[in-house]
Amino acid sequence: MKRNIRDFALSDKRVLIRCDFNVPMKEGKIVDDNRIVTSVPTIKYAIDNNAKVVLFSHLGRVKEEADLAKNDLAPVAVRLSELLGKEVKFVNQTRGLELENAIASMNNGDVILVQNTRYEDLDGKKESGNDPELAKYWSNLGDIFINDAFGTLHRAHASNVGIASNLPSGVGFLVEKELQELSRLDDPERPFVLILGGSKVSDKIGVIENLVTRADRILIGGGMANTFLKAKGINMGKSVIDEESLDFAKRMLDTYPEKIVLPVDVNAFKDFNNDAENRFVDVTSLSEEEMGLDIGPKTIAEFADVLKSAKTIFWNGPLGVYEFTKCMEGSRQILEVLVKIDAKTILGGGDIVAACDKLGYKDKVTHASTGGGATLEYMEGKLLPGLACIPDKG
Repeated sequence: MKRNIRDFALSDKRVLIRCDFNVPMKEGKIVDDNRIVTSVPTIKYAIDNNAKVVLFSHLGRVKEEADLAKNDLAPVAVRLSELLGKEVKFVNQTRGLELENAIASMNNGDVILVQNTRYEDLDGKKESGNDPELAKYWSNLGDIFINDAFGTLHRAHASNVGIASNLPSGVGFLVEKELQELSRLDDPERPFVLILGGSKVSDKIGVIENLVTRADRILIGGGMANTFLKAKGINMGKSVIDEESLDFAKRMLDTYPEKIVLPVDVNAFKDFNNDAENRFVDVTSLSEEEMGLDIGPKTIAEFADVLKSAKTIFWNGPLGVYEFTKCMEGSRQILEVLVKIDAKTILGGGDIVAACDKLGYKDKVTHASTGGGATLEYMEGKLLPGLACIPDKG
């Protein structure tokens, strides 16, 4: 078990907290504040324990000057101030005298948010390349480092691995909760069912290889299913196919024929458009002009039948193009099944969490992971650099 924020005496200490404020923005306004909300418990704990709190986060990618304005963290400071009920001072620098003086003049309980750490990527990718000089500079601004950005644990950046290498370090409540929930899958209560969707098989190969022997059944939908169905020799018309993963899909089907459950029917469209003509059709009857954009009612019934006896479920990737109103039923109806059964349901970050939130089920599942790539790499059994650098307890 990793050392966490409770293991430190925080009073009068400068506590650097790496958060994940990589929120969707549109025209300078926050579209979804979930990642800010989930950071509050750790920040509030530090405030309540009389720490001087300095927050770091990235936002988007910064490759050129034009990326600076659209990835400005200033709106996050405003929203965080509202959530905490106190001022969060925003420093529009990633280094320099203004930042150093602001931290030097802090009182216990004060909170500062540093400008987007990826501003440092504009000059030689110092943040994402874990530049040792930058890591040392940031470390010198604090006494203790707390990593509460689960979504970046799979990256070795200056603001996580770099700082942790130079300061006494632990994890925050969000990372602690993520690890506790995902660890349920190490020795799951059975039956254990894996639900996989999304468009590309290649993104999930590591997860499938790591979990296929552990899972009792694997339900595959979304664009992924098209690749598996084609690997079985079924003509999938204009459906998206991950051609490079056909051999892998065939090998999985040949090796685990009783475990893998594929769609038997789809919601077929002639054009990738919500307003296009559509029909429900068996996968063996898809025409050359059609593409499957969601699972059909027969598949929903088959998936539901498997899930009703499940005790542990891990789901990554929506089962259809949930952004289209005509193609959200597969994911919605399976979510409806999951919230009614006696099972631990963990959603594996990214699009399935967004779909779950949009459909109104996010607060009804056991856990909706805040990680995307980090969750997948954890499920693949990979070492997460941002976690490996945090010492274990005791």
